[in-house]
Amino acid sequence: MPFNRLHLIRRCDLFTLHLFLSVVEEQQISRAAMREHIAISTATKRIQDLEEIAGAQLLRRTSKGVVPSPAGEVLARYLRQLFSNLNALRDEINAFTEGVRGEVKVAAGRSIIIPFLARELAEYARDYPHVEVIVHELESAQAVQAVAQGEADLGVFEKTPELDLSGVDVVPYREDRLVVLVHRDHPLAERSKVTIEELLSQETLIVSGLMLEEFRMHARRLGQEFRPASQVKSAGVAISLAQAGFGVTIQPECLLRVALFDEVAVVELAEPWAVRSVCVATLRGRTPTSAASALLDVLRAAPGPADPQPHIRQSLG
Repeated sequence: MPFNRLHLIRRCDLFTLHLFLSVVEEQQISRAAMREHIAISTATKRIQDLEEIAGAQLLRRTSKGVVPSPAGEVLARYLRQLFSNLNALRDEINAFTEGVRGEVKVAAGRSIIIPFLARELAEYARDYPHVEVIVHELESAQAVQAVAQGEADLGVFEKTPELDLSGVDVVPYREDRLVVLVHRDHPLAERSKVTIEELLSQETLIVSGLMLEEFRMHARRLGQEFRPASQVKSAGVAISLAQAGFGVTIQPECLLRVALFDEVAVVELAEPWAVRSVCVATLRGRTPTSAASALLDVLRAAPGPADPQPHIRQSLG
């Protein structure tokens, strides 16, 4: 019998569809039956009825158990989406009666969490006490990938040309810019701006993963190679070394504090790519859960461009 959509809707219940997914995951009808707390004979009969309704063989028997047929793979893919949407529906309905509950997983880099995201997450936690917020510290590319693979609800990342954004929807969050920090006695301290070409001859300190590949790419365009004097794991270490006069460092402006300006000078990095666009990614084509949607609203309400402190404005002219 060929597949009939109305026949499926009228004859098949959600429990049977969920049982089929369990069989696919467990690869044995007996284990799926135990997981769903029904008799093995009942589970077998339900799967047979489902195959009759579908008009196709959904499972292939092997010596070790069962695996989905090509038709079964298609059904499993759509059922995962169906039950994901049902969970989202449940969360949104619950929000009307119990307030927003559940959990929201956020992936973001340290240079975004510390100056920006931490404040919004704290505000969100106060407003939504029944939501568990789970934060994963990941680089921008990893944060986007985590969202695309369904491992995070929101990914907050720095938008760069090489990032693959094909699996996510993107909304703007913040803007920031990269600046150069040097000791007050450094020759560059009196400059108002400096280019990447001029920095190639300097003893440069850089945080591992922070724009390193982009610096190398721009240096190659100039026919040179970007070789940082040192690579460290945190912006705090790089800034402390620059304070002590050990080289220069390139940092997001948002990480700077007023107390620094007695010992360091801030010089504008005169490159168009020095402006950082920070965005939020959600899974493409999928409505976020009510908990994730509420957090997304908080992030959208955050101010756009970062507002430099007065000392930074003065130093940058």
